[in-house]
Amino acid sequence: MALAALLGALAGCGDNALPTDPASAEVGLQVWFHSGQPGERQTIRGQVARFNAGQEDIRVNLTLIPERSYNTQVQAAALAGDLPDLLEFDGPFVYNYVWQGHLVPLDGLISAETRRDLLPSVIDQGTFSGRLYSVGTFDSGLGLYARRSRLASAGIRIPRSADEAWSADEFDQALATLAASDEDKAVLDLKLNYPGEWLTYAFSPLIQSAGGDLIDRRTYGSARQVLDGPAAQAAMDRVQGWVQGGYVDPNLDDAAFTEGRVALAWGGHWNYAGYASAFGDDLVVMPLPDFGQGTRTGQGSWSWGITAGSEHAEAAAEFLAFLLRPEEVLAMAQANGAVPGTRTAVAQSPLYSAQGALRLFAEQLTSGQGVPRPQTPAYPVITSAFQEAFRAIRNGKDVQTALEKAATVIDQDIADNQGYPPVRPPP
Repeated sequence: MALAALLGALAGCGDNALPTDPASAEVGLQVWFHSGQPGERQTIRGQVARFNAGQEDIRVNLTLIPERSYNTQVQAAALAGDLPDLLEFDGPFVYNYVWQGHLVPLDGLISAETRRDLLPSVIDQGTFSGRLYSVGTFDSGLGLYARRSRLASAGIRIPRSADEAWSADEFDQALATLAASDEDKAVLDLKLNYPGEWLTYAFSPLIQSAGGDLIDRRTYGSARQVLDGPAAQAAMDRVQGWVQGGYVDPNLDDAAFTEGRVALAWGGHWNYAGYASAFGDDLVVMPLPDFGQGTRTGQGSWSWGITAGSEHAEAAAEFLAFLLRPEEVLAMAQANGAVPGTRTAVAQSPLYSAQGALRLFAEQLTSGQGVPRPQTPAYPVITSAFQEAFRAIRNGKDVQTALEKAATVIDQDIADNQGYPPVRPPP
């Protein structure tokens, strides 16, 4: 009975598109995927089915893992020596996984042609210590949404490209102008109802636009005088000013923009479908404000890596190459609305090509506005410390004190891990 229960539990975890027949397949490939949006689940199942039906040498066995507990389950499986062959994960965690020894380099496993087709942002996110460890079939976009008619009626200029981004002063003036004709003066949605990683993804670009960062990227040895330096403090002072000035809607129901309570919404590519449905051609997508060093945007999303314990790295790479075909990249991008991860797919995308409504998001990722989150094994602590600092700043705490505390936490983690000694990847 115990054996039957265990087998039943294991069967419940799997999501095999086709039954596995050991006699008919040379390689049984174990693949983990996050259980995200329904469209993503449906698409990955279809991709597995097409791959399995298209050849006879590899049989992909798909397992869906709940998104909120994904990293926890990966770490538990790693400790148990039970990771799959091909693992999907939230991109910024790749550096910690590599440092822990869980992933192998992809440099010799994906073709030069495939690599050249990947967006530079995908390559940036997946690279650590000079080696490529992960690739994504899609990337993310971040910007400001507004109604064209509302900005025009207020006499506010509409930026159409990264080069035309509002300055920080111009953004502050836009808030004041819009608030003057708004009943409660709350005209900006910062998605403060979103969970943790959003805060780092969405607001660290302002620090980088101001000339600061979350850590010193020359050495990755310290956050002192960088995260708590003058540029970072000035950026967060402005954000705190928006909140204290009454310009920010608490957005407890995630409907501040669609219900017309706010004129501006800080958001990602995933917001577009709902916003476009509400406002059609009146919707405009703009870059984030320029805090002095050019507009910057968050980047990075779920990506794939081949685990160090896999005995089927070449088979995993073959399935990964299949997922990176233009038609498969576009299938997933259509399901989740994300920026397609290859140049070929972007050029074919109705949303992200040169004439598409979200072309700004693709342009930002190919022209240098995207900044990968810090490429260090310390990233889980960096993002946690910044999130705590941002919440304190939002709630009116002293900006300098909050950032100094975050920098101290980060530096202590680096010290506790002996500076995260360089990884020596297998040849």
